[in-house]
Amino acid sequence: MITTRTLGTASPLTVSALGLGCMGMSEFYGSTDDQQGISTIRRALDLGVTFLDTADMYGPFVNEELVGRAIAGRRDEVQLATKFGNERLADGTRVGINGRPEYVRRACDASLQRLGVDHIDLYYQHRVDPSVPIEDTVAAMAGLVEAGKVLHLGLSEASAATVRRAHAVHPITALETEYSLFTRDLEDEILPTIRELGIGLVPYSPLGRGILTGAVTPDSLEAGDSRATPYFPRLNGDALQANLVLVDRVRALAAAKGCTPGQLALAWVLAQGEDVVPIPGTKRVRYLEENVGALDVSLTEADLAALAEAVPRDAVVGARYGDMSHIDA
Repeated sequence: MITTRTLGTASPLTVSALGLGCMGMSEFYGSTDDQQGISTIRRALDLGVTFLDTADMYGPFVNEELVGRAIAGRRDEVQLATKFGNERLADGTRVGINGRPEYVRRACDASLQRLGVDHIDLYYQHRVDPSVPIEDTVAAMAGLVEAGKVLHLGLSEASAATVRRAHAVHPITALETEYSLFTRDLEDEILPTIRELGIGLVPYSPLGRGILTGAVTPDSLEAGDSRATPYFPRLNGDALQANLVLVDRVRALAAAKGCTPGQLALAWVLAQGEDVVPIPGTKRVRYLEENVGALDVSLTEADLAALAEAVPRDAVVGARYGDMSHIDA
């Protein structure tokens, strides 16, 4: 069985050392198949991957429903995380970022209903609303804890200053943000801050949206996959070609280590600390099982140094989003 790690110290939550991001089962990364997604989630639980991550905006809404169906009868095994704040309509229209207290309460009730559960283990603000003081949003989230609807609070893509202000209102258990061999800017200020405050780190896209597995090439993404659009500059055009050179270096190191490039990249994230719990996303059992194999990859100091040399922090070409205006800075 998979080992566990604990997120947060003031409001600790023990989860599986590797989580599962469920977003792609319903949207963004090409075709979807609900039954395939449910099978992947249930296989994850069988393997001991019990930390599941979803959000109301995935689908929108239908990913929470899918996760709810998948965990029916197994709720006690699961550490369930979902998010609010990226407001969308049922037809997919994006309304904007919403951190207003009345919306927080309404969004939580809707998520509980879709998931078919009576509480959420970890409830994140998906994006920071610059028009609402973070103190007001977190106070509303704290009210959900008092009501027993939520056990622990989290933030996603919040700056160090925002995290500090939020944590002063109510203990924050985890910060979910992008972190991988390809995205390391949080090491400058955010990571030291959350460690000072005793807040865990939940890296999303720990495989660089798949590029670090070696599976993303100029011709590999299917129609409807958002990674093939300008929204993800790193995965398109000249930037992709330059970044694939870095992936080739990871592939060579993985071959020497006897693992896949994706496993090596995940092992690197896992090696960044016991307070780090990556949530690689997949909609297929075979990729889930490959990701779980990363837990058996032990990295030496020499391995870590080789990876640092192969993928220098400033070597990745392109911004992680084409529009960074939704990222709290």
